[in-house]
Amino acid sequence: MLKHGILGLLNYGEMSGYEIKSVFEDSLKHFWQAQTSQIYRELQVLEKNGWISATHVAQEGRPDKNILSITDEGRAELMNWLEGETESSVMRNPMLMKVFFRGECSIDENIEFFKSLPERECMVKAESKELEKTTEEYRTGVDDPLKALYWKFTIDFGVMYGNMVREWSENCVRELEKIKEQQNIRKK
Repeated sequence: MLKHGILGLLNYGEMSGYEIKSVFEDSLKHFWQAQTSQIYRELQVLEKNGWISATHVAQEGRPDKNILSITDEGRAELMNWLEGETESSVMRNPMLMKVFFRGECSIDENIEFFKSLPERECMVKAESKELEKTTEEYRTGVDDPLKALYWKFTIDFGVMYGNMVREWSENCVRELEKIKEQQNIRKK
């Protein structure tokens, strides 16, 4: 999937590896996590597959860089992926696995866990106004402004997911605090 994300970015225009990572940080990271090393490793595979090409650019006073562009074969791969069946997104959520077994921890530990969970778990941490501004900046850089609408859809998902995690976490805290209060009453 990361390879298709990179191909999608390069489909908008040529970029260096650093620029791909920066755009990734501003956009795709809201729903797909990738380390810099993963991106650069994937770039090597994409080039080996003939889906991207690199042009070496010498720079004075700074390290040389490679400008990457999508090839016709890469564009065909991107379109095949976009038009193909959507892979099932089998949920593998380490956070939920951890929650499932949190009965091994104290109620106080779990209350703190759920209170801090939204900050750790939510993909979209910025205010939606900041995200709208970032989307608008990128929208002006592509030839078809309608494409930015689909970027907005992913941001909307991230915001809604974050709201759901916050609401769920708050509900968990309320239930745990209620149990704690009942336990304290019984002790008296």
